[in-house]
This record gives sequence, structure tokens and C-alpha cells, in this order.
Amino acid sequence: MTSPADQSAWRDELISAPAEGPVPLGRVLVDLRDQIDALRFTLDVPGSSDAALAAREIRDQLEDYVLPRVRAAATPLLAVLGGSTGAGKSTLVNSLVGSRVSGTGVLRPTTSSPILVCHPDNFDWFMGTEERPPGVLPTMGRVEGPAPDAVVGDQLVVIRTEAVPRGLAVLDSPDFDSLFEDHFEFATKLMASADLWICVTTAARYADAQVWKMLQRAREQGATLGVVLSRVHGGGGEEIAEHFAEMLDERGFGAAPRFTIPETTITESRLPEEDIATIRAWLMELVDDVEARDEVIAETLGGVLDSFRTRIPQLAKQIEEQVDRRDMLAREVESAYSTALAELDEATRNGALLQGEVLARWQDFAGTGDLLRTLHLRGRAKEAKGSSRRRFSAPRVRALKSALRSGLESLILAGAEQGAEQAVVRWQADPAGVHVLGELAGQLGHVSPELSRRITRAVSAWQDHVLQLVRTEGVIKRSIAKLVSFDEEALSVVLMVGIFGYGTSDVVVEGGTSAVPQRLLKSLFGPESLRGMSAKAKADLRSRITMLFDEESLRFTQALDQADIPDESLAVALYQATYNLEVAR
Repeated sequence: MTSPADQSAWRDELISAPAEGPVPLGRVLVDLRDQIDALRFTLDVPGSSDAALAAREIRDQLEDYVLPRVRAAATPLLAVLGGSTGAGKSTLVNSLVGSRVSGTGVLRPTTSSPILVCHPDNFDWFMGTEERPPGVLPTMGRVEGPAPDAVVGDQLVVIRTEAVPRGLAVLDSPDFDSLFEDHFEFATKLMASADLWICVTTAARYADAQVWKMLQRAREQGATLGVVLSRVHGGGGEEIAEHFAEMLDERGFGAAPRFTIPETTITESRLPEEDIATIRAWLMELVDDVEARDEVIAETLGGVLDSFRTRIPQLAKQIEEQVDRRDMLAREVESAYSTALAELDEATRNGALLQGEVLARWQDFAGTGDLLRTLHLRGRAKEAKGSSRRRFSAPRVRALKSALRSGLESLILAGAEQGAEQAVVRWQADPAGVHVLGELAGQLGHVSPELSRRITRAVSAWQDHVLQLVRTEGVIKRSIAKLVSFDEEALSVVLMVGIFGYGTSDVVVEGGTSAVPQRLLKSLFGPESLRGMSAKAKADLRSRITMLFDEESLRFTQALDQADIPDESLAVALYQATYNLEVAR
């Protein structure tokens, strides 16, 4: 037997061999196998489990059958007998071999481990040597027969006997309808590795759904088929055989050779020779006629490669489904934060911010006359150059500015919390989102610990920006510029109050000063200048909040990145591999 490293060396030999004959095809197939190895169907989307199973089956079929066959086509033909429980596969194998090599009996299942019987000259091909891996099913462990009655697990029992002609091996596969899941997996794996798959069923069970599912599966995977109907009673047996033949024809299996074995007495685990003579003759013809054998092998290999035309693109489509679901989850996060941003945007315009502490500070500022004292009549009392123009308003202006900052910070923090909560809720409604969240739901469902500090910096920077707007763009109307100057910081705060929708709120200030901010600013700067400053201040605030929300939503993007979801390049590579395979053939 060879180690995995030896098998890898054999693969490297296949790749580096001279570019003649099947070598280019071999390179393409090895690349395809490696690409499928890299596939992952992380997200729970419709079809993902089936796709993962299909990828594993294709990978196994490449490793167990296709690559060995491409490497050495002129090698023994492997006939695998598969079928339902009690169909008599083991008895048929014993009968073809001429001795009891596979267990039979009333206890089911009788075949716990697959048993391969071959001529001694072909033993090394199927068993493997120190220098070479087995010529077929190299990924399975091997045990040399005779077969023990006990379960051997996932080992392939290989028996050599002169009773089997050179160039042929017969493999008794576990039941494909067994209650044991690993038996079904063995049955499908062995079917995909057969040059010739012989389906054995009984007169009582030939119409079972599982029989037809396996026949369909074999056809989809490119197998060359033979069909055996066993345990057919004398009375009415012909009608059953005819009905079975009709079903085969209707389902497109009419070209498969078919055989009938009557219900008979079994002696020493074997059928009478006359009952299996036609099956033996068929197999012997394939062995004796090299062209016929090679034709079966070529037909099966070609059928498998043909099946890749649809099976590989189907995997690519499932990768695209994974990519689409990832994009959808990303859009859900974007939508959650966009909704929170829209509600926050509305709250900063409809006066909702101008409540509580902010309202109290505004009333203190506007109701005490400090608002009017922010304006200065030019030339009045000839104020000293070094005197502060904010000596009346500075404390109250700063208190109002601080209240606005705190209120806006709280509003932004609440909006970010809402966005995080809603993003998690949306992901939790999708199995794919649940998978990505894992143990992160509690963490992602709340704002990040450092957000509060970032919000404070952003709001302070925005207030500085508004002050700068007043300084640079707050040009007083020419009609009053000669008479009045203004306190820049105080008017920047008044502009903030107006931006936050003071005149649109239900708040009524004592003295009827609800519309004071807009009236005062319009009278000083004019409507056009005021609109320009307000629009720029609003846009800057929205930009800063959007940046904060984007940074928060980035945590969800990182969760998606860490979930090991495939990207679109894998799907593109699979489509390219399908094309490369067609070219190489």
C-alpha cells in the first residue's frame, strides 16, 4: 500500500509527464479535483447540502476512478454489483467466482464491507504496492481476503482467485437501501468507481423508488449499466420480467443488458450454473474481446466526463447562490443602518432634538436678552479693541452649545444602536445569517465600545465646521453691515438651533420666540446665504453620521469575511474548468 504522500507523487508524475496522449486531460482533471477540494458551501441556502454532497462525490469519483483510468486505460475491468437488501448480490458473486467469497444468509446486511475478487495477476493493480497506489479506489483502505465475517469498517477486502479471469474484477457492494448510512455511502462511492455497474433487484422489489433513484444516479454519473432481476417465481414470472423491461424502456434504460434469475435452491451460497450462464457469458465476452472491454471502459469514462458538463456548472451555480446570499446579508445590514440613518436625519430636522436640557438652555439664552446682545451696533461707545464681544453671551452660549452637542451625541448613539439591533434581527430571520452570527449576536447587536468617543469627536468637529461656515460665508447684508456686527460663535449656535428644526417643532418659547432663529439669521444674512450655510451644515452632519454608521456596519462585513463564504472567483474557475475539460478531451 502507498501513503498519501506516495499518491501525491503519482499525481505529480501524471502532471509532469510528457504532453502526449491523455496527459493534458490528466492535468485538467487534477486541477479540477484541486478546485473542488477548495469548494465550501458555508451558508445554509437551498441546495447547499446537496451541493456539498455532489462536490464530494465528484471529488471522490475523480480520485477513485477518473484519474486512475486516465492514467492507465488498458487495465482490468471492474464490475460492481449493487442492489437492494436481499437481492442476492453476494450469492451472485459467489456463483460467478465458484466459491463462497462473500457472506450470505438471512441476517441483513450480509455484506458489511465491500469485497473485490480478481485474478492473482491483477491483484497488485487492485491492492496496490509499495511503489504504486491501487489502480482504483486509492482513497479506500485495503484488507487482503478471504473476507472475514465480521465488519471491517471502511476497508475494501481484496481476494485473489484463479476462478476469476484475467482482466476482470467483481465487487460485491453493500446494499444501497441499507438502514446503515455508511453502507449507502459505500454503495454510491463504489458505483461511481465502476467500469460496469450491475444493478441487482428482485421480483418483489424492482418497482421500489430507491432502485430507480440509484439507476438514475448511475446514469447521471456516467456509469455503463447492466440489470439483473432475481428471485423470479415460475408462475407469473414472465409477466413480471416483461413489466420490469417496460419500466426500463420507459425510463430510458432500454439499452442496458438485462438478465433474469429464477427463484431456486441455493447450495453452498451459490446458484445453479444454468441460472447464471448468460451473465457469466456476457462478462466473459467482455474479458475475451479486448475491443469490447475497452469499449465499455471508454464508454464509462466518457460518460463520467460527459456528466461533468452539467455537474460542474451546477456546483458553480451553488457557489453563486452562496455569493448572492452573502450579498443579500450585506444589503440587510445596509438597509438596517440606512433606516436608522433616515430616522435620525428626520429627528435632526423636526425639532425632536430641541427638548429637555436643550430647550431649557435655549430659553435661558433667548429669553434673557443674550440673543440680541450677540449683535453689536458699530461705533456705539467705541468699545476697546481688546474687549470681548461675547462678554454677555459667552456662558449661556457655551451652555447651549454643550447641550446641543450632548443631545446630538445621544441621538446618534441611539440611532447606531437601533441599526445594530435591526441588522441582527434581520440576520436571525435567515438561517444563513444565523450561521454567520454564531456567537457574535450579543456583540453585534449593540454598538461598539469605542463608538461613543468617535461620536463626541464627530459632533465637536461638526460644531467647529458650522462656526467656520459662519465666519467664512456669513456675510451680513449690505444694508445693515455698516450698522451691525455679530458674535460668530453665538450665531453658529443659533444656526444649529435653526437647522435642528426649531421653527417646525411644537415647542413654544415664552415670549413667542419660536421663529427667532430663522428670522434673525435671514435678516442678517439674507435667505440665499442662509440656505447655503444651512445646506452645507446639514450635508456635513449627515456625512459624519454616515461615516460613523459605516464604521459600525463594517463589523458585520468583517463577520461575513470571517465566515469563509466563497467568492465569485470560485464559480468562474469552475465554469472555466468545464471549458478546459472539453478542450482537453
